[in-house]
Amino acid sequence: MAIFTARKAEIIKEFASKDGDNGSTEVQVALLTEHIKNLTEHLKVHRKDFTSRRGLLKMVGQRSKLLRYLRKRDQARYQALIKSLGLRR
Repeated sequence: MAIFTARKAEIIKEFASKDGDNGSTEVQVALLTEHIKNLTEHLKVHRKDFTSRRGLLKMVGQRSKLLRYLRKRDQARYQALIKSLGLRR
């Protein structure tokens, strides 16, 4: 369920705006999206894992808040991010 270190480094490298950037909104949203995808696959197999489902819902809410913040601050970065992640907004 956790994101492997190599995959996490790839995501950070892809979405970072500069070297060493691992806390920007884009990176946080990309990491949350990867984690949400992994948890969704886990819940397809383990349907009664309600604790993981609750964590998933919290992550979706956090990602939504970050996307709302980015949309309010910089519309172009927001559009580029959702297009690259394949989100439906």
